[in-house]
Amino acid sequence: MKQFVAVFALTLTLAGQNTDQKPFSLDVTRVNLLFTVSDKKGRFVNDLSKDDFEITEAKKTQTIIEFTAESNLPLRLAILIDTSNSIRERFKFQQEAAIDFINTAVRPRQDKATVVSFDMSAELVADLTDDTEKLATAIRGLRPGGGTAMYDAIFFACRDKLMQDQPMHKFRRAMVILSDGEDNQSRWTREQALEMAHKADVVIYAISTNQLGIESDGDKILKYFAQETGGLAFFPFKAQDMAQDFENIANELRHQYSVLFRPEPLKTDGLYHAVKVGVKNRKDLVVRARHGYYAPTLN
Repeated sequence: MKQFVAVFALTLTLAGQNTDQKPFSLDVTRVNLLFTVSDKKGRFVNDLSKDDFEITEAKKTQTIIEFTAESNLPLRLAILIDTSNSIRERFKFQQEAAIDFINTAVRPRQDKATVVSFDMSAELVADLTDDTEKLATAIRGLRPGGGTAMYDAIFFACRDKLMQDQPMHKFRRAMVILSDGEDNQSRWTREQALEMAHKADVVIYAISTNQLGIESDGDKILKYFAQETGGLAFFPFKAQDMAQDFENIANELRHQYSVLFRPEPLKTDGLYHAVKVGVKNRKDLVVRARHGYYAPTLN
């Protein structure tokens, strides 16, 4: 098959807002997958090599171009904080737990984080920075407000912030959402938000603020975003448990792998393509990764 490299430019603008984002190019012949490996007891396995893994698409084994143990690659992190009225009672503890997490996860001069709040709309509170003090000040300045536009916040953070630094495969991208998972204000749909997360190679972690003690529809949505992107959803019993959930996420971010592969055959149909990452001859190990990628549409 004739090989070719196709590059396309995307101009990113948030609907309803003006932005100075510049167009950038993505190499659409390569797909990056970020994932974790654990044993049956949930303990991370971080001593595997490129030859231990297998990637399949449509039952065809794909060739791994690059392999990296991810803990040392720069992290681009988005913290999405629900500021709607529904989370008012837990809000102060949420803020402090999020700040402690940032201080643990963001390494100066290497990692960067952004903070996006959402109630009636998504709002950029702190742009990408490694200044943890600036991020903490932004979080402490948040106040609970009105409705919930979670999907808009996910879409905006992925498209307009986490995709800024290029090339894509040289950075890890993760998102932590603090919310009850309900959405009643977004212009973008759940599927559009998830599609953008896939295109930005973002792993989503969610911490539920639901206080009902039973699984809500919002909890199911948070779990859906996490599962589809290779992340995890946490459901703390009480507000104080959030600190442990944040610590678990920070620990996971230090135990990641990444593979880069070129799909064969290469498709440019704009559709979602399912892929699977596995460890060869190791049924005792569990791989958690996003379930696929979106191919581009080339005109």
